[in-house]
Amino acid sequence: MIELHSFPTPNGWKVSIALEELGLDYRYFPVHIGRGEQFEPDFLAISPNNRIPAIIDRDPPGDGEPIPVFESGAILLYLAARTGRLMPTDLRRSVAATEWLMWQMAGLGPMLGQLGHFKRYAPEPLDYAIERYTNEANRLYGVLDGRLEGRDYLADEYSMADIACWGWVALHEMHGIELGRYPNVSAWYARIEARPAVQRGRALGADAVAAGLDEEARKHLFGRR
Repeated sequence: MIELHSFPTPNGWKVSIALEELGLDYRYFPVHIGRGEQFEPDFLAISPNNRIPAIIDRDPPGDGEPIPVFESGAILLYLAARTGRLMPTDLRRSVAATEWLMWQMAGLGPMLGQLGHFKRYAPEPLDYAIERYTNEANRLYGVLDGRLEGRDYLADEYSMADIACWGWVALHEMHGIELGRYPNVSAWYARIEARPAVQRGRALGADAVAAGLDEEARKHLFGRR
């Protein structure tokens, strides 16, 4: 049994989608980040950076003590290593999948996260910030589109790299990105969106975000140090 401590965000979707794709037995424990539950001691014990998602593998291979893992990219790599799936076995493809997973963690996620913040959550519009992150987002989409030229998937076979990137591209409308400008990304996005496991993983906990962002949520999401 794997415990998934998460919330429906692009980083949370990475792990719920991966678990669904792998068919692993798991239980979902929602961490309501708009209510500050990511700062609770029990959660900090498995995710000291107070960020979702985190997992606890209660029945790791070879028995032994449960294994907690935080950081979405690390969790994807752990699940791939645990199952021998969703990371290529061919060396060159494995390198490519790791590169594009790290690209998402270091670039696509942080830059789109900043764009979403300044477009949707900033208390007042900051034109410079919106322009800066919009430009960077479009640059990154261009990089992704170039990689997908002539390829169905980032490492030529469906992998954790695709799962990691897909969740952020799923917010293209909110970010104001015209997906039609990037035909290779658009086709790749639709290809992955059609997968039943992706649909199940994205739907997990979706009702928790229906209330929107109130002042208490703003305090916990943007006001804590």
